[in-house]
Amino acid sequence: MKVVKELIKQLTRVIPIGILFLFFSCDYNRSKAPDVSHIQAEVDIRRFENDLFSIDSNQLAAELRQLEEKYPEFSDIFFGEILGSKNPEIAPEGHERYVQGFITHPAVAALYDSCRLKFNDFSALQADFNQAFRYFRYYFPDREIPDIVTFLSEYSIGAFIYGEHSLAIGLDFFLGATHPYAINNPGNANFSAYLTRTFTQEHLVSKTLQPMLEDMLGPPYGNRMLDMMIYNGKKLYLLDLLLPNTPDSIKLEVTAAQTQWLSDNHLEMWAFLLNEKLLYSTDWASIRKYVEYAPHSPGMPKEAPGRTANWIGWQIVKAYMKAYPDTSPEKLLEMRDAQKILDLSRYKPKR
Repeated sequence: MKVVKELIKQLTRVIPIGILFLFFSCDYNRSKAPDVSHIQAEVDIRRFENDLFSIDSNQLAAELRQLEEKYPEFSDIFFGEILGSKNPEIAPEGHERYVQGFITHPAVAALYDSCRLKFNDFSALQADFNQAFRYFRYYFPDREIPDIVTFLSEYSIGAFIYGEHSLAIGLDFFLGATHPYAINNPGNANFSAYLTRTFTQEHLVSKTLQPMLEDMLGPPYGNRMLDMMIYNGKKLYLLDLLLPNTPDSIKLEVTAAQTQWLSDNHLEMWAFLLNEKLLYSTDWASIRKYVEYAPHSPGMPKEAPGRTANWIGWQIVKAYMKAYPDTSPEKLLEMRDAQKILDLSRYKPKR
């Protein structure tokens, strides 16, 4: 305690009081996360793309068999559904020839080189995953920790869950905001600037965990906006438990300025949804951009990002969990009545 007091005394000589308060406020927020340093959670991460692209073309058949034996579940998905090399309509020349063409194609080989350079050292991400799954084991002690496989698919698919509890990461979706996604895929809405801005290493862990949380939550509970925003709010709440030190902007996949805008306009957003009678709407065309990826939220100021209703859903879930602190995260997963969560939360936006 004496050392802490002396440190504060020294800091106040060189740091303005407001900044000092912010400094300790940030530490205080972090301290609310449980201590999980004693929990073991070493995540098994395997690099499928390295094994695939290191195949000796002179022994293609034998090494492909070895690869499929090493990754039995994932290789079925990759070759059967993602690459399509085992589909005669896609690969009439046969599985082996198609795979050989894929790994030797100049554009694909260049993409692999980009992934290898970007993710040659995976140790920092390994540490981030280990920490996230320490929290996972703390909150969900009876659930299995997944293993993780990395791959590339020439921009076909990003992170997904497969098998009993395995996760897959398409590394070509995390090459950085300056990677020429739009040039390589002209006209593809999935590579709009507001989306590719988040195709970064900083977003990788958060984006990878989301399919797992969706699997734990099960399908959405209804087709009203309220159902979807509470469902997505629960997902954000759980993601926050696993990544307590990750900025909200990363978890929300918006900019820091947009994150601040959401906080500053909490009441106005809620009033807008009520006034426009969107809360109980089932008209997908009217509600989609408030709960799904979109560059903005219609009818709101230009500073408002898309999916604003999900942010409100997150605040409702947090209000409920604060009102009922004995509700475990596992129990929260089982709650499917969005109206009941809203009513019991006593949710009231701050003015």
